[in-house]
Amino acid sequence: MSMQGLKPIDPTTATGKTKELLDFVQQRTGRIPNMVRVMANSPAALGAYLGLASAFRESVLSAEVLDLIGIAVAEASGCDYTLSAVCTLARGSGRSDSDIAAARKAEARDPKTAAALRFAERLVEKHGHLPASEIAALHEAGFADGEIAEIVAAVVLNLYRSYFNLVARPDVDFPLVKAGAARP
Repeated sequence: MSMQGLKPIDPTTATGKTKELLDFVQQRTGRIPNMVRVMANSPAALGAYLGLASAFRESVLSAEVLDLIGIAVAEASGCDYTLSAVCTLARGSGRSDSDIAAARKAEARDPKTAAALRFAERLVEKHGHLPASEIAALHEAGFADGEIAEIVAAVVLNLYRSYFNLVARPDVDFPLVKAGAARP
């Protein structure tokens, strides 16, 4: 028996705004993950998630950096579902197993990317209460203010995924990656 916290919506019986949102996800990704089926209990919650996720189509940050931030945040928040999803998506986007493993420790080969991942991890750990020196470190690594704003937004998107999944407990429908396994 599942330890699910919230029940998923069946896309075949969904109506109205819920059906529109689920159809959008199906058309965009070719599937409807369990997280989305559960989030569909609230069209407002699902719409907010999809809106924020879709906004990154116009990001100045690279898809690679966004993928790796997702991994670092999911690991830092301890969410198996989100970590499993973002690792699968990152792998599908061409990220290597070594890059994924490094991102789980907020590390990267590229120093600029590593600075973004460290910042993302600290943002989660400190619940947003970071000293000005953390912003200065990102500036020194070469990030402009707009990019820093996008890093914060990417952290928020991935915290939303993680917190939602920690509460909702959807069945993991991606190859399972256990949070915490990357750290000694």
